[in-house]
Amino acid sequence: MKIIAALVGDYYHKEELARASLQGALAEPIASGALQLLLVSDTEHLISVLDDKPDAVILFAENRVAPEAQPDLHWMTPDIEARIVQYVDEGGGWLAWHSGLASYPADGSYTGMLRGYFLSHPEQHKRVTYLAANGQLDKAFEFVDEHYFVHCEEENTEVFLRSSSVDGSSIAGWRHPYGAGKISCLTPAHREEGLLHPDFLRLLKAEAEWLVELQQIDHA
Repeated sequence: MKIIAALVGDYYHKEELARASLQGALAEPIASGALQLLLVSDTEHLISVLDDKPDAVILFAENRVAPEAQPDLHWMTPDIEARIVQYVDEGGGWLAWHSGLASYPADGSYTGMLRGYFLSHPEQHKRVTYLAANGQLDKAFEFVDEHYFVHCEEENTEVFLRSSSVDGSSIAGWRHPYGAGKISCLTPAHREEGLLHPDFLRLLKAEAEWLVELQQIDHA
């Protein structure tokens, strides 16, 4: 059985919606006994779980602890960054999902490992179209979302998803090996409509399975 540890939810993102999305995406491998999903309670718990070497970790939480009251208070210290990077380098999988890409230092080792990070999103939520760049999905899908614009080292990773809206276009998903481990980055979704969208759930499931090698996905 593969084990995925996940920390989802932060000040701006409802934990229960993100959990429902993740549990919906992984319902089949969990029910079959191929996968165990370990939902951790906070960042301290997440770091302690790394000692148990889960097969992968999913992070859907930004770096700011209290963005309204204390915008300069962050949980990701250099020591924690080093611990996470070591975990992946030694064979762990890591999915930086939506806010898991946000407010982390652009010059830090965590962001360097991801090879990309959140830049901005429009103030208003608008309809965003997502299109797989490698044939992973047979059609584009769309929903009203917080359209993430990101910096991505496209030359040093595999882009598998792109996004577009009236505000422009961006990379929305990328992945690469890192040391003995794997990295996946995924920018959707913010609202319930997107988090529970069937096509998005398919994509989230595929990335989780790729990280823990439950199945091999053809990227030809």
